[in-house]
This record gives sequence, structure tokens and C-alpha cells, in this order.
Amino acid sequence: MTTRTIGDRRVGAIGLGAMPMSVAGHMPDEEQSIRTIHAALDAGITLIDTADAYTPSHEDVGHNERLVARALSLWGGNTAAVLVATKGGHTRTPGGWDVDGSPAYLRAACDRSLKALGVDSIGLYQHHRPDPKVPYEETIGALKELHDAGKIQFAGISNADPGQIRLAHDILGERLVSVQNEYSPRFRSSEPEIDVCAELGLAFLPWSPLGGIGRTGELRERNSAFIEIADAHGVTPQQVCLAWELARSPVVIPIPGASRPETIVDSAAAASLELSAEELARLG
Repeated sequence: MTTRTIGDRRVGAIGLGAMPMSVAGHMPDEEQSIRTIHAALDAGITLIDTADAYTPSHEDVGHNERLVARALSLWGGNTAAVLVATKGGHTRTPGGWDVDGSPAYLRAACDRSLKALGVDSIGLYQHHRPDPKVPYEETIGALKELHDAGKIQFAGISNADPGQIRLAHDILGERLVSVQNEYSPRFRSSEPEIDVCAELGLAFLPWSPLGGIGRTGELRERNSAFIEIADAHGVTPQQVCLAWELARSPVVIPIPGASRPETIVDSAAAASLELSAEELARLG
């Protein structure tokens, strides 16, 4: 697979979003999830995105992290080449979701993620979602502390606007390597954040790059050009979508979610799909 850069690491141009394997009501059994992760690794994917909050229940925080760790432990390839990215600061409650960007919480969450992943240092640790109750610079300062303590190798932020990206970059410097925001054909409002990342040399990791769980079929309904171009290349509209995102900027590394081996293998193939300027113009 072709590669792109996160910090000083080269990773496959397509990553794996592991969240669908831990969503209540949709999650497959553990055996299928492990086969899915192994299929991704075998296809050349070397970036796996998870989070402590990816869990079917607030009583099982870290479920997805433990699943990723188990799959890696059972894989016969070179796990040292795999960058595992996790997140903290988006919390699970009996009623759903909340946020906690306090430094004390992030320190505790990072320690919990270290244990769940079974590592001494997390490859890429991302602040999951801004907390309006906590000054952003305090939250980002906690990431700096975690990096300087050796608990994380790289820092990232998620769901951040351009001003927050610049503030985090001012505080973290080269420690900050990535921004993870939603971006897809149906959600294009992160265009300014992509441009800031390109300016600052940060990787941009689109979450829900195919539209979100259960919504990938909308590519067919919303834009016939995806279907027509896919048919012309003999590929799926999902591959065209990911290739369109890769063409947006060399800093973009999509992380499509998957819970079946065949799905992520199809997505991985998008790394080698080249679209013409005319095709990209048709896709908008």
C-alpha cells in the first residue's frame, strides 16, 4: 500500500476505524472482529484508530482498545510497524455520552488506555472532543505532560476547529501530529481544518469518511457520479469516495470503519485508485 506521514512515521494511506466492532446492536462476535483487523493488516493497513469510549456499554470502557490489543497479539506479522491511535476525553455515561477535558481526567484516562492496550507508551494519543467547561489550553497542556512523561509518543486532537488546531500547535509544537475530524461527501464542513493541517504539516484523519455506520449506501443515493465513476473503474463507490478524499490533500489519511473483513479489504484497495482531474471535478 502507498504510505503517508504522521509525525515521523509512515503509515498506509488508508487506516482502519475500529469503532464499529464495539457498537451495541451492531457489533460482531470477537472472532469476526479479529479476522477483520487481521484482514486490514494483511492488506497493508498500518494505522488502527480506537478510543476508550468505543464500548457497547458505559460499564465496559476500553472494550475496543482491548479488542485491538488482542487482535495484534494474535497476528503473525510485524506489529512494530502498526501505529495504534486511541483517544480520551469523550466519556460514556448510563445515558449516553459526555466530555471531560480536565487534566486530571486525561491523565487517568491515558493510564487506563495504556493498560487496555497492554503497552508502556501509546503510539498516538488524541484528545477526543473539546470540553466547554475546561479551557482548551489546559486540556492540551495535559497532552504535553503525557508526552513529556513518555506515556505517549505522539499527540493528536479531534473534533477541533482551526483556532483550536493553531492553539494546540502553539502549545505542543512537534508533539502534535494529527487532527481527526468528520469528513465525507455528505459532511464537507471540515475543509478549513484540512487546509490548516496542510499548512502546519499535520495529518488529517477523516472519521466516518464513508458517511457513518449504516450510511455508506447514501453514496449511491446522493451523488450518481460516485456510481458512474466506480462502474468505469470496475470498483465500488466506497473506493471512489476514499480515493476522492486522498486526492483532497496529501495530509489526508481516511480511517473507514469496518466490522467485516471484506469491507476493510475493499476500502484498502482505494489507496491504489487514481482519479483523473475530470473525475474529481465531477465529484465536487
